[in-house]
Amino acid sequence: MPATGRAHACDRVLSMALYPWAITGPMLSMVANILGRRVAGETTDTSSLEKRLSVEAVTFLTNSAATAPVPGAALIPIHGVLAPRMNVMSEVSGGATYEQAGAALADVMARPDIGTVVLDIDSPGGSVLGASEFARQVLRARASKRIIAQANYEMCSAAYWIGSCATEVVAAPSAMVGSIGVYSIHEDLTAALAQLGVKLTYVSAGKFKVDGNEAEPLSDTARARLQGLVDAHYARFVSDVAKGRGRSEADVRGGFGQGTTLTADEACDAGLVDRIATLDDTLARVLPSGTPALATALATAPSVRDTPQEPSEVTGQDRVLQARQAQRALLALGF
Repeated sequence: MPATGRAHACDRVLSMALYPWAITGPMLSMVANILGRRVAGETTDTSSLEKRLSVEAVTFLTNSAATAPVPGAALIPIHGVLAPRMNVMSEVSGGATYEQAGAALADVMARPDIGTVVLDIDSPGGSVLGASEFARQVLRARASKRIIAQANYEMCSAAYWIGSCATEVVAAPSAMVGSIGVYSIHEDLTAALAQLGVKLTYVSAGKFKVDGNEAEPLSDTARARLQGLVDAHYARFVSDVAKGRGRSEADVRGGFGQGTTLTADEACDAGLVDRIATLDDTLARVLPSGTPALATALATAPSVRDTPQEPSEVTGQDRVLQARQAQRALLALGF
């Protein structure tokens, strides 16, 4: 990578480093390592990373019977690392955005034939930017419809921030939940850049404009600033979880794992989730009684088709089965 390209990449890493993340430690370390290697000029093979760009589609499961119609359910998938909108993070690992998920939820809330919304969440968390806004959208939505957050199979950090604001939180038996915390990282690339013969010189106006850049050791002022940002976002995280779960902020800070990731059983005992059940169990429970074979499913502009040769007429049962088969295939491949 040319020096100018490395400088541009470094700027993009800096823009990320200046904001805290609500994400599991291993995933953030992976992201930092990938971006660090990019700045150092290495070519990174990301073919093995998950490339599911969600939210791909909203599936509506409704009762199409002519008599006594009963409100149906909508399934919104939220998979992968979370970001406000498509950005360098999404380029690296794929994932979902608060912008997409928020628009999908707004569309569902406008439909009178939908009484229940199931958020199918499988995410290690992501950016704090946009997390609280979407979490509070979920909190408002539950005032008029039942919102169920399903941990299928990971609902951690920013993903739990969102899920905790649902009417009900359900975890699959093997799910991992929690990781209520916020942190930021600073990766000092001084040695790596020096080895490549690259020296970055910042010309700036404003005393702290380039404080905390990746080409220098972290200064005391930059560390204090990052700690302040982390504390501020953590306070908002805790506040939203407390509102969503109907608990005090002290309970969340002291009794909800203190940043650790919990098993489904541990999360249920601690009050992070309300019950343990699979996504299949949840869908069976929320679908209207007497719904014939899940009736007809409609999808809102999926970014990719469910199958390479999707038939022109697809039943709700077909689409849900296809989605589950795809999920199981990804799990088998180690994603």
